[in-house]
Amino acid sequence: MNTDKLYLRGAAKASRPPAFSWLAHSTRLAGPFAPLIQMLLIGLVLLSSFRLAMLVWQWERVRATGIVPEILVQGVRADLILLGYFVAIPLLLAPLLAHRRTARVWQRFTFGWTTTALIFILFMEVASPQFIMQYDARPNRLFIEYLNHPQEVFSTLWHGFRTAVLTGCALTLLLGVALVRLLKRASSTMTMWHGRKVLLVWPVLCLLVFMQIRSTTGHRPANPAMFALTGDAMVNSLVINSAWSVLDAMRSMDNEAKSSDIYGDFPREQVFAEVKAAPWLRDYQFAHPELPTLHYQPAAITRAKPLNLVIVLQESLGATFVKSLGGVAVTPELEKLKGEGWWFEQLYATGTRSVRGIEAVVAGYAPTPARSTVKLSLSQQNFYTLAAGLGDQGYHTEFVYGGEAHFDNMRSFFTGNGFQNIVDIGDMKPKFVASWGASDEDLFDKSLERLNTLHAANKPFFSLIFTSSNHEPFEFPDGKVTLHDADKQTVNNAVKYADYALGKFIREAKRQAYWKDTVFLIVADHDNRVYGDSLVPIKKFHIPGLILGADIEPKRITTIASQVDLAPTLLSLLGVSSTHPMIGRDLVRDSTTPGRALIQFNDYFAYLEGASATVLRPGQAPLPGRYDAASGHFSPGSGSATQAQVDKAMAHVILPSILYREQRYRLP
Repeated sequence: MNTDKLYLRGAAKASRPPAFSWLAHSTRLAGPFAPLIQMLLIGLVLLSSFRLAMLVWQWERVRATGIVPEILVQGVRADLILLGYFVAIPLLLAPLLAHRRTARVWQRFTFGWTTTALIFILFMEVASPQFIMQYDARPNRLFIEYLNHPQEVFSTLWHGFRTAVLTGCALTLLLGVALVRLLKRASSTMTMWHGRKVLLVWPVLCLLVFMQIRSTTGHRPANPAMFALTGDAMVNSLVINSAWSVLDAMRSMDNEAKSSDIYGDFPREQVFAEVKAAPWLRDYQFAHPELPTLHYQPAAITRAKPLNLVIVLQESLGATFVKSLGGVAVTPELEKLKGEGWWFEQLYATGTRSVRGIEAVVAGYAPTPARSTVKLSLSQQNFYTLAAGLGDQGYHTEFVYGGEAHFDNMRSFFTGNGFQNIVDIGDMKPKFVASWGASDEDLFDKSLERLNTLHAANKPFFSLIFTSSNHEPFEFPDGKVTLHDADKQTVNNAVKYADYALGKFIREAKRQAYWKDTVFLIVADHDNRVYGDSLVPIKKFHIPGLILGADIEPKRITTIASQVDLAPTLLSLLGVSSTHPMIGRDLVRDSTTPGRALIQFNDYFAYLEGASATVLRPGQAPLPGRYDAASGHFSPGSGSATQAQVDKAMAHVILPSILYREQRYRLP
């Protein structure tokens, strides 16, 4: 019989001591289930080896936690969970295939399945160091989202991380080939059982794998949140493995509409009550029950004619690069301009992605653990933005971007929500094109041209300008600035060029007739890299913000502010009274009393109010803490957060999820 020949060939090969014969010998008794055992053993060795290497690499932060043995033990537990998922699929098919009549099919299937699973695990581990260097965490949902834009991502990787990419590919290939050979040799030693024996053993193995995946006797099965052992989010990510991190992100993205529920239950009525109780909202009338945050905001400044608005959204320009905010001195132009308008000293981004900054600045929308609304299906139309509100008041609205506007779904979101015109690289004749599009100088040249055209139309306008030069791989024209670092393509040099282009743009805009009738906001979408040895590195969310132009008088805004506060403030400065659903604070009316910031970092949500910070964590109790703005240090407190702090945090993270899910963030 063919099955007997298969067995004899396996026995013959087994008699010749192959490499890694321990693997074949150790699993021979497992019969048709040997490939699954082999995948489990190889996977554990592979994942543990990479984890040990990364712990050594990040030893200073790992050692500071004081729980290295626990990290190692819990890491193996996390690896068993992941491998349990991969074992479960072929195990469920075993009664149909794992017997002598279908021996060849079973052998080929298990060989293909185990090889694919292990190479996927290997690839994710090899890709992890570069991702950790950029995002201070293992690959997560950002890893998946960036794959939606292969042209931009591959261009960035090739120009900015070529050595890392080639090294990673070579390592994956070499180890992958070794894995294939190892599994092929081990597979050849597999013996087949009678169907009766398979059916007797199968239920026991199913029970064991079920327990392996569940990994706890608690009410809920284990999940990545259970492995948050320390106050350092990056170290917590090392405890698990990258494949599980990405697969769990994919699962959570499928359920993203209700993602704020991961922090626990909270009464719906209390959500609205807590948010509306904020000092800057409690005096407004909320007259539309079906649109719970919709209210009429009278402009704090009365004008005979409303002003124009230009928002310059600066890519990755965190406080890290502003000397007066405690950063590196690479933004001299911005430092010169800060004395000419409203300068924010404690402004915080809501997230770590450009689309998160867009939804906060342009729509006044608070963050959630889900993807940004810029990318979600229910917000592609009939979703409030400044463009939609100002468009209803006769404004011409426009978005200008040096790259391709479809990136991150921006074109769809903007055109569906009030932006009447989109200008991107296809409408430009740039002198310098980088991986992410036209240089900032080319972008601003086109913006100046468009602003003059809009001004000539004799109607108010709103223009959103989004820069890109300060983005990996940090490509910009030669000879424009004195380099801060010796190597040209560094973040400091890219920021200095972006700052140079911004200063040049503002100087030219001041010469134009529309300057006296236009309010300019210069603000970052987020910082370049968000990292730190705390669950939420609040310091890395600190960004610069400057409002100038028209009749804006110099002023320092020292209170804590969020990106969501900018749009309501701009409406008052423009002299535009309007009805909108934004929950932000109008800083024209009050810029001195304590404020708050809303921060989303991976699955953690932080509500920052004064020196107190309440962090919501999936599946765990809220964590209270203190934030020292001067040092940028967040200290998790002992004990528990006060109920009032938790209620505010819960209300502000659940509200935007409700508004999105029920499509209530819109005009009537």
